[in-house]
Amino acid sequence: MKIYPPNLSKRDSHELLMSAILPRPIAFVSTVGADGVFNLAPFSCFAPASLKPALVCLEFSYKRDGRKKDTLKNIEFSKDFVVNVVDETLAAAMNQASVDYPSNVDEFKEVGLTSVKSDSVKAPRLGESPVNMECRLVQILNFGEAPNGSCLVIGEVVLVHVRDELWAGDEIDLSKWKPIGRLGGDLYCRVTDIFEMKRPEPEF
Repeated sequence: MKIYPPNLSKRDSHELLMSAILPRPIAFVSTVGADGVFNLAPFSCFAPASLKPALVCLEFSYKRDGRKKDTLKNIEFSKDFVVNVVDETLAAAMNQASVDYPSNVDEFKEVGLTSVKSDSVKAPRLGESPVNMECRLVQILNFGEAPNGSCLVIGEVVLVHVRDELWAGDEIDLSKWKPIGRLGGDLYCRVTDIFEMKRPEPEF
């Protein structure tokens, strides 16, 4: 089977890529708008982009009518955001927060979660998340036209909060927390089957 993405509709391209690139980490992104209302929304088009400086990137599609999502508008306003990592305890609330609530609704309150003042950015962080990355906006790249185009948001991670019991000196101890990942459609996965392979030494 050979599939040419330029020939696909936006929906079909989404289904193809989201079922081929997996599992994907989930960025539970918190922001604040010009009206002071907090927003909390999950995104699985999320990845690290650089280590020094520490950069992450988020992809935003447009709403069906071509309008920008509240999270994107908030980032454009405040020039910052927080990426909150999702573990199993947050799965149900994360899924509920994916609803397209009106912009005047505080999703923290709507899904029963706790907003906590961040140290370095205006956006709040999620108190129930085991790992929070406070990010400052670096750049927004636009691709295509609304409603079929998208935006790529690049943020610099300026501060990371990690629960004390998860920190193993120089990294997060995966045996002590339970992150989840996004698969295709309505499917998610747990990190429960881990195996190790040592990188081979060069023979030359």
